[in-house]
Amino acid sequence: MVLDIVLLLVGFAIIIKSSDVLVDAASSLALKLRVPKMLIALTIVSFGTCAPEIAISFRSIASGDGVMAFANVVGSSIVNVFLIIGLASFIRPIKVRHATVKKELPLLLIVTTAFSILMLDSAFNPLTDNVFSRRDSIILILLFCMFLLYLVGMLFKRNNKSEEEIEKGKYSPLISCVLLLVTIVLIIYSSDLIVESAKNIASFLKISEKAITMTAIVIGTSLPEMIMTVISAKKGEFDMAIGNIIGTNIFNICIVLGLPILIFGNIALEGFGFVDILVVFLSSFLLFIFARSERVVSKKEGVIMLLVFILYYVYMLFF
Repeated sequence: MVLDIVLLLVGFAIIIKSSDVLVDAASSLALKLRVPKMLIALTIVSFGTCAPEIAISFRSIASGDGVMAFANVVGSSIVNVFLIIGLASFIRPIKVRHATVKKELPLLLIVTTAFSILMLDSAFNPLTDNVFSRRDSIILILLFCMFLLYLVGMLFKRNNKSEEEIEKGKYSPLISCVLLLVTIVLIIYSSDLIVESAKNIASFLKISEKAITMTAIVIGTSLPEMIMTVISAKKGEFDMAIGNIIGTNIFNICIVLGLPILIFGNIALEGFGFVDILVVFLSSFLLFIFARSERVVSKKEGVIMLLVFILYYVYMLFF
């Protein structure tokens, strides 16, 4: 028990420092390569911080435990927006670029809406159980290909300023690449350390298995995104803050869930009801609505997100 508490604190220390360095390295690389910071946030940063989720998803679906994989993706989508963006915007209102409101957030809304509809088999046919099939996973992967095409388009929107006009990054390109690789590895390792330590502490305290899954695993694997987003917001790197969440949620839904189902086959959606699906949809819908209002996610809107998160978790754990 004491060792687990020590390891938990060590894990938090590693993940916080690694995320701080990751933000600076990603920002420096974007500046030097003259590509939008949003592109770095949507790709390297968001995909890198998704590593814990994709490892859990493949491991659980391969072993026939589709419920854990779904809880992982559904829970992460909800936590990433309502808890993480809510917390970050409460600490410092998040400014959202016009392009993000017009392009990136609608892409997230399309992916999340499609995912929510695909989870509602029984709503369209009451005699059918809710099952996520290979056909559903193909739809998600095709949506991810659409997202990739958008990213390729962003790649060609280079900064045309002269060398003298370009803001200097904190690190050189080579050091930035090394730091990105090292910090992502450290973030993955420390998040695993935190999850395992938290699970051991919860077991020792005789907390229910459901509570362990939805706290230690779902919130635990979202810690890289949480620390990354909060630190980015505090530094004023708003593209990194919101881009990380948009990229992570799209990658989680389309690849973390879609790819293993395509490989291993259908899974039944046991234990997932209309409330879960509704909250997943609301996560991207409310983020889009809030960001569209004056292109700022304000403190008041951050409080609303945090309240939705608390209400959902109270409902899930006690009803």
